[in-house]
Amino acid sequence: MKRSRPPSRTRSRSRSRSLNVRALLALAVMAASVAIALTMPVRLGLDLRGGTQIVLETKSTETTKADREATDRTVEVLRGRIDALGVAEPTIVRSGENRVVVELPGVQDPKKAADVLGRTAQLTVHSVLGPAENPADAGEGRTEAAEDGERVLPDESGQSLRLKAATLTGQDVKGADARFDQQNGAGWTVTVDFEDSGSDRWAQVTGEAACNPAGDPRRRVAIVLDDKIISSPQVDPSVSCGAGITGGSTQITGSFDDAEARELALLIKGGALPVPVETIEQRTIGATLGDEAINAGAWAAVIGTALTALFIVVVYRLMGALATVALLCYGLISYAALAAVGATLTLPGLAGFVLAIGMAVDANVLVFERAREEQAARTRPSTRSALTAGFRSAFSAIADSNITTLIAAALLFFLASGPVKGFGVTLGIGVLASMVSALVITRVLAEFAASRPAVFRRPGITGISTTGPVRDALLRRNPFLMARPRRWLAASLIVMVVAGSGILVRGLNFGIEFTGGRLIEYSTADQVDPDRARDALADAGFPRAVVQSSGDGDLTVRTEELTDDEAATVTKAVAELGGETEKVRDELIGPSLGEELRRDALIALGLALAAQLAYLAVRFRLLFGTAAVSALAHDVVILVGVFAWLGKPIDGVFLAALLTVIGYSVNDSVVLFDRVRELLGKERKAPFARLTNDAILQTLPRTVNTGMGAVLILASLAILADDSLTDFALALLIGVGVGTYSSVFTASPLAIELHDRGTGSRSTRRKGGKGQGARRTGKTDKQVPVSRTERQEAL
Repeated sequence: MKRSRPPSRTRSRSRSRSLNVRALLALAVMAASVAIALTMPVRLGLDLRGGTQIVLETKSTETTKADREATDRTVEVLRGRIDALGVAEPTIVRSGENRVVVELPGVQDPKKAADVLGRTAQLTVHSVLGPAENPADAGEGRTEAAEDGERVLPDESGQSLRLKAATLTGQDVKGADARFDQQNGAGWTVTVDFEDSGSDRWAQVTGEAACNPAGDPRRRVAIVLDDKIISSPQVDPSVSCGAGITGGSTQITGSFDDAEARELALLIKGGALPVPVETIEQRTIGATLGDEAINAGAWAAVIGTALTALFIVVVYRLMGALATVALLCYGLISYAALAAVGATLTLPGLAGFVLAIGMAVDANVLVFERAREEQAARTRPSTRSALTAGFRSAFSAIADSNITTLIAAALLFFLASGPVKGFGVTLGIGVLASMVSALVITRVLAEFAASRPAVFRRPGITGISTTGPVRDALLRRNPFLMARPRRWLAASLIVMVVAGSGILVRGLNFGIEFTGGRLIEYSTADQVDPDRARDALADAGFPRAVVQSSGDGDLTVRTEELTDDEAATVTKAVAELGGETEKVRDELIGPSLGEELRRDALIALGLALAAQLAYLAVRFRLLFGTAAVSALAHDVVILVGVFAWLGKPIDGVFLAALLTVIGYSVNDSVVLFDRVRELLGKERKAPFARLTNDAILQTLPRTVNTGMGAVLILASLAILADDSLTDFALALLIGVGVGTYSSVFTASPLAIELHDRGTGSRSTRRKGGKGQGARRTGKTDKQVPVSRTERQEAL
């Protein structure tokens, strides 16, 4: 008689087939990532490689509306001007309906670029009627005979000239080129080509000018751009009176150098902008500062990752070591994804890249803690089967927590601007890459290792054969933390009021992104005392300038909106105190943009809370969503309040940190409520307070271990990264601490109170034991009811 065999062989084949599929998927992802990383470099933002970013806003006129079509035409004209400037790898794109973002790598002096880009370029050509009788009229470019179109403008040397009405416009110019005339010894010249209609008019205007003697101002022809004479050459003596210069081309000579000739040719052929433009934002980052930021960020990433890897290896042993390998794969996948989508890596984006390591650690910790629980609950534990169950049980919590972070990243991408938008991109990519790393690569490595005979014989090396010291301590003591939920809510309220009062007492120190103005950071040869610099700037005419020390002896000056000439005066005043002075950062935000960014920040904050509430309400229950979002509002008030007490700036980087805290801290609430939901499905009659307390005790090891991983990463950023990221890391450290606290002692008690109000019951204020919400006395086996409902039922 044949003995029946258990279907273990069939299950084994199924598991092997699933492992092979995941392994092939992991290999395909890694192969594609390596290929992309080797062939497609990631584009660095200006804050990492140095350069200038200028944001222009098109303005409507009486005849032309600044709509999307006009802005697109403006982009094309500006692209021609930028190409003529000779900037390597420039970027010019339309942003929204009426804005143009221009990035000029390597350009450290934005004044010239802004002047060239901002000119409307209304080009006209005029006959010169002679010197002006009233030179004062030239200062404002007034017309002496409006009906004839005459006007008075100063020439290149400052002499005031009376100009006839325009004979030609920019529409008559076909092109212009700067050339070096070595044959005739004329040096650098500008050759101008005219359209057919313009050729005849050019011959007419030069023929009239040639009728005057050499040296007479009336023998000159004035080329005017935006009410400014950019060139007024004399007609050559070889040109006869009345004949003029024919052939559709002419040559402008003068004492030009290379740059001057190219700029003049650019202005002549660049074409007129269809609508005027206004510079509303301007940022300049020195190349040295960019290199330092890259080095500091790289060191922070390496050391933070190393410390995090060491921590999870100590806690989870072999599984931790395999998770570390998966973290390295995560770094490669994230880099390849950034390169593949053509994203720009900014300094905040680099921080988002590092921060996402903590997200990857969170997913691994969730899986390993669930595997520990599964293995501890089995009578004949198997490491591989425990891992399989751990991945299956942790998947919903991992998905929910990462989706909430993706919501914050999406809001940053759509509502933020500049480098902060790059943070949203890298954070979103990092979260997706972390899920691939944890759910595919870690699983392949962990299940393969667990199936090895050597590991099967020594389950202790896996790190998941025991429940861990934190869980063991909680199981021994079994504290009933939620016996008095209202006390925890009162404590949370007190902390929130104390921190939030800083907003009213100290006020918020808004950065220039939200107020408008100009911020310039200097590196000086000699250290400058901020008080002395403040006095010097007051004497120079800037009494409201805010001067602060920054970094290693650097000086930051923040003022209201300044012109480039006024900024040069500020630089001169600082140089007189500090000796050799280098401008390492220069940011200009227009008042209209500052107001818009403030509005967008409030919208982003409101949408973040509303989106989290909507998602949690759909995935869980409205009760859980309300409790979690209330805890998030508690975290936001505390974080903003602490920054108010410390006098830290509330700027775009802080907004990125705040939205990240919202996405990150809700993870703890998601994991906790996911466990509450699971326990409710198993023990529907148990008191809600007891189930919530059990969920807290069961998920607390994950919370502690994940928090440690995040703290190690953020501490590395705070200590090693660029100064501009110090406040970012500080905000996230505060947010992680407050978020961990609030998920346990704010969201949970609030959920209990809301549940009890909805069911008409009240949580007990006495300690309870295990089981269905009851505890046993020391003398008898009689169970003591722990809620009003149970007491009524017992009577």
